[in-house]
Amino acid sequence: MFVGHACLAFAIAAFGAHRLGWSRATALRVAVLAGLFATLPDVDVVYGLAGLVAPSPGAGPIPVESFWDAGNRVHRGVTHALPVAAVTTVAVSLAARSESHLRAVGGGLLLALIPVVTLLSGLLAGAVTVVFVLGAVALVVAAHRRDVSPRVLGGAALVGLVTHPFGDLLTGEPPALLYPFDLTLVAERVVLSADPTLHLLGAFGIELATVWLALAAYFRISGERPHAHVDRRAVLGVAYAGAALALPAPTLEVSYHFVFSVLAVGVVGVSPPTFERFRSWRAAVTALSAISLAAVAYAMVYLFVG
Repeated sequence: MFVGHACLAFAIAAFGAHRLGWSRATALRVAVLAGLFATLPDVDVVYGLAGLVAPSPGAGPIPVESFWDAGNRVHRGVTHALPVAAVTTVAVSLAARSESHLRAVGGGLLLALIPVVTLLSGLLAGAVTVVFVLGAVALVVAAHRRDVSPRVLGGAALVGLVTHPFGDLLTGEPPALLYPFDLTLVAERVVLSADPTLHLLGAFGIELATVWLALAAYFRISGERPHAHVDRRAVLGVAYAGAALALPAPTLEVSYHFVFSVLAVGVVGVSPPTFERFRSWRAAVTALSAISLAAVAYAMVYLFVG
């Protein structure tokens, strides 16, 4: 859901800013920032790099499996917590203010997260928090260089950080939403279907829907029509239906062969790779259309055969 996190936050911020009557430039600025903040909680998978360098004995033979085996030890912990999101939102808003004493308070709040988390959860969680704080600081600096107001920055941080953990409820273990408090808001993963393959297809469909929502938000603000950027060759994605017969049924535990192959269908959008196609969004929208049709076709064949 990495892409989905960013796209959902982008769409919410863009539609919200447009509804408030903000200018196109400001709406896009807050939407992009919200999308970037929505990716920030997943910096906790940085520890997964250790799995690539030195795989644990129980890790799978595939590099991706080794990465997640290590990364999941700290994934969806402190960086996915709503209290941490609230503190970070306040901190970045203050850090973006022009008054030096308020900037100092904001910076102090961000830095305070590191020793607090380290004391509560150990050095590994503390190290992840260091990366998280550095990412937040980088976004504050980037926003300052583009004259983004503290209000816009705070709104973007709030949307991005708060929406992120809820996007993880369909895959894997639910995030520690109320960390550091010993309270459980969601105990189990949200199950879309008892059939693990249908659950995966449903989660993938939701991911695609968030991308479409982000595109709709962008085109709404820019005044363009998305269907004007779709080539008829997108219908070639329907041919992926045969993969339901040729490939093993994917699940959340074993999904790489499905995800990588269905995304590869998007190559129809970038062929031929001309500058005009990329400049006009034609490549992206056509690729997304082809992937969406491929996923629907695969699901229909799976339902029929299964």
